[in-house]
Amino acid sequence: MTAGTTGVRATARIVARDDGRGGTSLPVLEGDGPLALRRTRGSGAEARVMLVGAMSGPLGGDHFTVEAGVERGARLRVGSAAATIALPGQAKGEARYDVRLTVADGGELWWLPEQLISVRGSDLHVTSRVDLGATARLVLREEQVLGRTGEEPGRLGSRLVVRVAGRTVLDQELACGPGAPGGWDGPAVLAGHRAVGQIVVVRPEFADAPVTARVLGEGAAVVPLAGPAALVTAVASDALRLRRVLDVALASVG
Repeated sequence: MTAGTTGVRATARIVARDDGRGGTSLPVLEGDGPLALRRTRGSGAEARVMLVGAMSGPLGGDHFTVEAGVERGARLRVGSAAATIALPGQAKGEARYDVRLTVADGGELWWLPEQLISVRGSDLHVTSRVDLGATARLVLREEQVLGRTGEEPGRLGSRLVVRVAGRTVLDQELACGPGAPGGWDGPAVLAGHRAVGQIVVVRPEFADAPVTARVLGEGAAVVPLAGPAALVTAVASDALRLRRVLDVALASVG
């Protein structure tokens, strides 16, 4: 970890590997500063890791990076112990949070962090990039909450890019809050809702049997992507309702 007038720089790294005995080992599990990693009890062949925030942040000017690699035949589930809260800080400038995920052929990753909450006065940009092998499996959930109860949000930008076998199946961006392009809170985007989320599911069998595009109750929909993948998007009035909608949607995708 490094710190200075421009904010904190911190990186966390995970590598999951088939241990040859029906399980998954973690030869690399390291984090610094505000990014602490803890292995928890897994299930079957799956290893589980919890991301624990050891400090406040990200604050203005901070740059956090989380990298996870799943090798052939390994299975990894990653969650977080609490929501990530984007806060204003003494250092000026945008804070950044980068996520880099790779899953080799035959590997499986469940990426299930808690919500990201954008606090008034904060300025955060999140970029998630996922590279998958042709037979890799993925469940990735992102949830963003605009402001705490009764509070206006800060500025929040996010980009999610997913590639399968070198082919881009999803590349989307969203900007919300003060200074974001006009219309972000209008009927074509969030329509006044303060929680937005998505789930990306990648499975080889979707190549031959893609999911059917459909609306899932109020405020959610599932669509097939141009590859062995599906995207669920949802909006809700608050974080609790959003999680319920996404849980139902994930179960419907199978």
